[in-house]
Amino acid sequence: MTARIEFFVEPFREGRPGRHVRAAIQAMEASGFDVDLGPFGNVATGPRRAAPGAIASMLEAALAAGATRVSVQVVGVEKETTLHGFGLGSLHDALGRMIAQVEMELGTSVAELAREDKQTAVRMLDERGAFLLRKSIEDVADAMGVSRITIYNYLNAIRVEAS
Repeated sequence: MTARIEFFVEPFREGRPGRHVRAAIQAMEASGFDVDLGPFGNVATGPRRAAPGAIASMLEAALAAGATRVSVQVVGVEKETTLHGFGLGSLHDALGRMIAQVEMELGTSVAELAREDKQTAVRMLDERGAFLLRKSIEDVADAMGVSRITIYNYLNAIRVEAS
């Protein structure tokens, strides 16, 4: 039986994985896992029995190399079903998983957040690459119960603040 481990190491820098990301990947490979790099996280596939040790090694290596956050999801799979090299569903609900994680971190659904907290949620989603996904502005706006324009305004404010 194989395990598929999806992991995302922060801080995230598009197109330039930092030392912390490379350390995590090397630890997974040293544990016998094949790693596919992706824009919204990495997918490691290997023996299910080795998964707990591989995850522990990966976490230790990433944090020691400067990671500020590591998100991990493990899926046990008996036979691999892939489409263009990705496990089915691995990217399909990426935005939904990101929103769910933000909700968990903020302690409530994004629809119930106050305005300032919605801005924080948008910042968190933006940092995780959520808005690189097709139709994500509309989907996040729907989840929050606001307009697309509101999400664009939040993003503009974030980018002005950062410069």
